Amino acid sequence: MRPTASFWTQRLQHVLALPALTPLVTRAGALLGGENSATSAAGRMALTTFAIRVGGAALAYLSQILLARWMGAHEYGIYSVAWTWVVILGAMACGGFSSSPSRFIPQYHQAGDMDRLRGFLATSRLIALGMATMIAIVGVALIFVLRDTIEPYYILPMAFAFFAIPLFAFGSVQDGIARTYDWPMLAMQPTYIWRPVAILILLAAFMLAGEQVNALTAAAAAVAATWSVALYQFIRLNGRLAAKVSAGPKQTDLRPWLAISLPMLMVEGFLQLITSADVIMVSFWHSPEEVAVYFAASKTLALVHFVYFAVRAASAHRFSGFIHAGDQSGLTAYVRQATLWTFWPSLAAGLGLLVIAPLLLRLFGSEFTSGYPLIAILMIGVLARAAVGPADALLSMSGHQRLCALIYASTFVANVALNLVLIPWLGLAGAALATSLAILFEATCLAIAALRTLNVHTFILPILLSGRARR
Repeated sequence: MRPTASFWTQRLQHVLALPALTPLVTRAGALLGGENSATSAAGRMALTTFAIRVGGAALAYLSQILLARWMGAHEYGIYSVAWTWVVILGAMACGGFSSSPSRFIPQYHQAGDMDRLRGFLATSRLIALGMATMIAIVGVALIFVLRDTIEPYYILPMAFAFFAIPLFAFGSVQDGIARTYDWPMLAMQPTYIWRPVAILILLAAFMLAGEQVNALTAAAAAVAATWSVALYQFIRLNGRLAAKVSAGPKQTDLRPWLAISLPMLMVEGFLQLITSADVIMVSFWHSPEEVAVYFAASKTLALVHFVYFAVRAASAHRFSGFIHAGDQSGLTAYVRQATLWTFWPSLAAGLGLLVIAPLLLRLFGSEFTSGYPLIAILMIGVLARAAVGPADALLSMSGHQRLCALIYASTFVANVALNLVLIPWLGLAGAALATSLAILFEATCLAIAALRTLNVHTFILPILLSGRARR
């Protein structure tokens, strides 16, 4: 018989003998085996997702250090710009179907509508694959049409990297499906574990063959890794779906799927633009070496930002479940918990990162240590986003995806405007400040929107104050 959470709580208290830790241990036991099945399951998924993101963030960070070491700052900067374009366009190419599984799959399961469920599971991936293929073709064509306005060293790496977009988008939709079924390993490992490992293995093999690693070879490795990982995930996901969804006819209901998914595309797309546009805009004014420094700083900060994305990934379909069940009190309690799960770990990780960041940047190379002030500035935005929890997922899952998209669109416009003003004036620090100010605006708007539309507090301060009042 498997030991219960309370058993492990008692053992930990006995071994550690620290009364101050008792509330934390008890809370962990409640998350792993509490009586509230929805909160307990969500807690387990959040913790699992968090663990994968921790390992994935560490692995991704290690891979970036190795890439910078192997290629040098110039080639690493070129590769960073090329891959950032893939991430942005790949997010757009999903058509919103990387997020809408959290909306439709619980709905169809609750209604017993298996025909539409089977149709959605098949069609969502095909739409993303088709859209992404078109975007990749148009993107490569535009690179060569506009080659006279693009720095020559960017052309071939970018054109080659764009071949990753179709399977990048396809894999993102599969991630959304796996998350909705509470399969965090299958959802997160391909993106955060398998793909970076595959890229490193391919480049290491290339180096062992006596070849030089540069931006073009790194782009080729990224394409091969993206395709192989997405196809393997496809086989694994279909095998697990077969046990959940019986074979039968598929019904396509494209109009409502697009009506819900496209606004979610705006949310996901603009979120990705807000997160990545600064790297692209820095490349307009600065050399690849300086882009490399900025990219390394932003990747270092991702060690904190993954907390937000982990809780967001674990929470979206939970919000949908509470909303479709009409459980307002359950929704309010879970939103409160999701914000706490996001803010406190982010704050602790952020403070710790500020201490060790100089050492981490030095691992990239001596020229990267100048990125430390950028981390401190970018930290403002990361903590601002963490302070409202996954409020964007809450709005999207409650039918307010258009409002959420409008907020992100406004944030993106503000981000671009601030970058246009601050980068020529303050350089790399201007890009970091522009991004943080834009995210601060985003977090404020999301918290206000959630309060006015759902009467739910997502901002950490009123949540903490209400918690004290209850005591």
